[in-house]
Amino acid sequence: MENFDRHQHWENIYRTKQLFESGWYQPVPVTSLDFLKQANLPLTAKIIDIGGGDSYFIDHLLDLGYQDITVLDISETAIERAKERLGDRAKKVKWIVEDVTQFSPGEQYDFWHDRAAFHFLTQDHEIENYVQTLRKGICTGGILVIGTFSEKGPKKCSGIDIRQYSESAMTNLLKTFFTKIKCITVDHKTPSETIQNYTFCSFRKSQVA
Repeated sequence: MENFDRHQHWENIYRTKQLFESGWYQPVPVTSLDFLKQANLPLTAKIIDIGGGDSYFIDHLLDLGYQDITVLDISETAIERAKERLGDRAKKVKWIVEDVTQFSPGEQYDFWHDRAAFHFLTQDHEIENYVQTLRKGICTGGILVIGTFSEKGPKKCSGIDIRQYSESAMTNLLKTFFTKIKCITVDHKTPSETIQNYTFCSFRKSQVA
């Protein structure tokens, strides 16, 4: 999409919609929490949530007692809404306002979570850049959990195109640096009662990376 301003698009979304009106709204992100539980991380693990915005995943991480949490989102409005909701607890979180395609991690993470951010990258060079960012930003043995619309899911979201992924497509994309742990497909019911089918996969970063 020529001259598309991704930052402005998402600022407009978050300025005009409340969280409970958004298609990705999940008071309890069950699938993400299940993958987190399976990772069996210590509470001191470094965790980053990509495109976390004002989602409730961060609330649950804090409730569980995790101590080193980072949230990255392209929208400052989304992050400010999350901070307002969390109150004093927001001080326990590192907040990064940035487009993930421009993100250069200053540390390595034990658990990298991305629910429905990656599939908005439709250009090959952006996807390759993201994979290289994963390589740099996850420690050896670290866990990547990524959720995208499946091939049975929507082809657009929030008015823009997305890229769908099957288990095999996701695995092939990441196989150079990551070993698949498991993949599942799940149905997410939006506030408008529509069903969106997701591919969720977990990977472990390999030694070769």
